[in-house]
Parts: sequence; C-alpha cells; structure tokens
Amino acid sequence: MPTAKIYHNPRCSKSRATLELLVAKHDDVEVIKYLEYPPTVAEIKSMLQQLGLGIHDILRKNEAEFKANDMANPALSTEQLLALAHQFPKVLERPIVTFNNQAIIGRPPENVLGLFE
Repeated sequence: MPTAKIYHNPRCSKSRATLELLVAKHDDVEVIKYLEYPPTVAEIKSMLQQLGLGIHDILRKNEAEFKANDMANPALSTEQLLALAHQFPKVLERPIVTFNNQAIIGRPPENVLGLFE
C-alpha cells in the first residue's frame, strides 16, 4: 500500500486531529513538518494538481506573511506565488494529505477519510 503524507503543523489542532485519524486508518504515514521543511515549488505544484486546485485556493489570506508579501496582488504570477509559498510555508492551508496520487485538505479532519474509500 502506498505511503500517505501529511504536511503537518503540530501547533494546529485541525492538523493534530487529521494526523490522529490518518494514523488510525493507514499503516504507513510520513509526517512532514512543513514549517521546518517547506515543500519545494515542484511539491506544491504536485499537491495542487492532486487537489485539483489553484495556488490561490490553498493560501491562508489572514496570515501576516501573506499580507507582508502582498500576496493578494493580482500582478503576481502563479510562479511568483508558488515561490513565495515555498519561502513562507505558513501561508499554505493545513493540513494537506496526499495518498495514491490524490490529495485533500484536512478541514475538517474527517475529509482525509475520503482518500481511503
């Protein structure tokens, strides 16, 4: 069975609850503390493809880093936003779980169960 990956922030209650559900459902879970080990631009692109979303859909618009880096500026290209999301991973929605070429955002945490049906 493939490995499930969770881009996890241990300080986030939703992320902790999602990890708990994930571990209970699947034997092989890779925990990526994405604030310490930010996903590369290529990894973010892959997550977006698996989520079926665009970069704007996974940005946390209330984060200070989002505002400080003018990430709402419509003149910023997708590539620029991807680079900023890599540089400032706190702006990424959390948690994101990938499994078997699919991904889901664990908000609410029960969303992840759909990956294993």
